[in-house]
Amino acid sequence: MILRLLLGLTYTAMAAGQLASWPDMPTILAAYGAGGHQATTVLAAVLIASELASGLWFLAAPRSHARIPVWIYAAVCLLWATLAGQAFARGLAVAVCGCFGRYLPQSLSWIVLAEDALLLLYAVLLLRSSRGPAQPRGHGGTSQTPASSHCAPSRTEGSSLR
Repeated sequence: MILRLLLGLTYTAMAAGQLASWPDMPTILAAYGAGGHQATTVLAAVLIASELASGLWFLAAPRSHARIPVWIYAAVCLLWATLAGQAFARGLAVAVCGCFGRYLPQSLSWIVLAEDALLLLYAVLLLRSSRGPAQPRGHGGTSQTPASSHCAPSRTEGSSLR
């Protein structure tokens, strides 16, 4: 639960820093080779909204096993890891990773890749422990009705076996 609260604070701060850096975010994301101004503007909006949703979810319901917020968090982790991984592999110089917008600047390095990998690993663990609304935890979504409660006619109740 402590990790979820820390992630909630971190992701909410990331969204706040990026929102405060809104005019710079397309340029920051363009350094990753993520497309033109219009594409990076849309990407920035999606990242900020998703990070804010993830952060607030972690803070508001740290013990929750809901599936949709976990998918949002996993998508954010995968998106950042993909951006960083492909830019690092291509040797792109990314002076500001953009995690907190223009605040707390950190250049793209193996440390950023390690951070992204750990966040992605936690996303996988959360996905494994999450559940959908129709599937109770521990029951695999099947009814646990005992066999003796099923009403099946006995052979003596009017059945003729000839």
